[in-house]
Amino acid sequence: MADRTPPLGVEELRALVTSGEIDTVVLAFPDMQGRLQGKRFAAPFFLDEVLEHGTEGCNYLLAVDTEMNTVDGYAMSSWDRGYGDFAMHADLSTLRRVPWNEGTAMLIADLAWNDGSPVVAAPRQILRRQLDRLAELGYTANVGTELEFIVFKDTYEQAWDSGYKGLTPANQYNIDYSVLGTGRIEPLLRRIRNDMTAAGLVVESAKGECNPGQHEIVFKYDDALVTCDQHAIYKTGAKEIASQEGVSITFMAKYNEREGNSCHIHLSLADADGNNAMAGSSDDPGGMSPVMRHFLAGQLAALRDFSLLYAPNINSYKRFRPGSFAPTAAAWGYDNRTCALRVVGHGRSMRFENRLPGGDVNPHLAVAGLVAAGLHGIEQKLELPEECTGNAYTGDYAHVPTTLREAAELWENSPIAKAAFGDEVVAHYSNMARVELDAFDSAVTDWELRRSFERM
Repeated sequence: MADRTPPLGVEELRALVTSGEIDTVVLAFPDMQGRLQGKRFAAPFFLDEVLEHGTEGCNYLLAVDTEMNTVDGYAMSSWDRGYGDFAMHADLSTLRRVPWNEGTAMLIADLAWNDGSPVVAAPRQILRRQLDRLAELGYTANVGTELEFIVFKDTYEQAWDSGYKGLTPANQYNIDYSVLGTGRIEPLLRRIRNDMTAAGLVVESAKGECNPGQHEIVFKYDDALVTCDQHAIYKTGAKEIASQEGVSITFMAKYNEREGNSCHIHLSLADADGNNAMAGSSDDPGGMSPVMRHFLAGQLAALRDFSLLYAPNINSYKRFRPGSFAPTAAAWGYDNRTCALRVVGHGRSMRFENRLPGGDVNPHLAVAGLVAAGLHGIEQKLELPEECTGNAYTGDYAHVPTTLREAAELWENSPIAKAAFGDEVVAHYSNMARVELDAFDSAVTDWELRRSFERM
């Protein structure tokens, strides 16, 4: 990975701690769900002890369900293994101020076992491994994520107490690209944008979306690991800012029967000189280099097998409906939003977009999947099929998985996944899916009550 100047240097942090401007340091890592888990330290203690030696966290943090319940089936962490610790080591390149929490700085941690070996099932390590494989071929990945959310005028506590029913969206109608509609909640959007800028993220834009109260804030394309770390920081920070402003936001993939929250992911490759390796010559079909054609062919070949990485929850699969702008077909096309894979840009901006992920995606796992799929295409020299020039929803293409159960079975039995990620990672995330499926299969839903209480 290229050297990168962090948003905040260690010596700057020391000076801010000495002056009293910073009194708290957060050290956190992305868990399986993409949430930041970690500790808040008194800043002097962090500088004196944690900065050099690291700290510990219970290894159950990578072996629980969404509600933090301890569950069976994980090889790395269990009652039989005593629920021990792993080490958390700060990545100094991620040091930054956290403007929405007064007097606070933050770093992202990498996880290791007591013998110093990496925790291979940790999302950040999974991504690092795939980026290292890519680097062996002389490439780096640049990534941008487009994350949508819905804003409600209710607080998180009010939403909880109401069972998430009857919430009031911040807008009452479709405000896609509407300047008037976004102006209604510009104070919230402006604060999120400005606080993220002050934390070292580079904001591009904000716009309204289709579902009432739905919005999107986009950040500048960057190095793959940087983008994924910043995605996790932004998602946590946006929720904290919303709470401070007395409102709530949700990134869940499908809040209601209308348009879901997407997280389209754009990816391009750079060669050793920093040039876009996906851009072809005037003689190359579609302006795509042979490397890009192989890389994109790999995306198609692994799309169904890797869907668990792009759509990791029960709710994720509710987005995939014809005519919803969420894909159903494992197809690609130039600037075609009906396809799962959309090729956009030209020359130095040539890239592709994967449209499967929703707002609930873990960016580290999804981007690891994109890189691994592309490497499969390059290594196998896969040929890219003909593009889709029409409506992929009605075309004769393989269908993306329609349920978490289908996606989990494809992942668990995938030779591509096992070759790219190893048996330990495949088993770990297969179990994650099983845990969610077991929980859902045991639940009685509102839908069942409405249809069955009186009429059955």
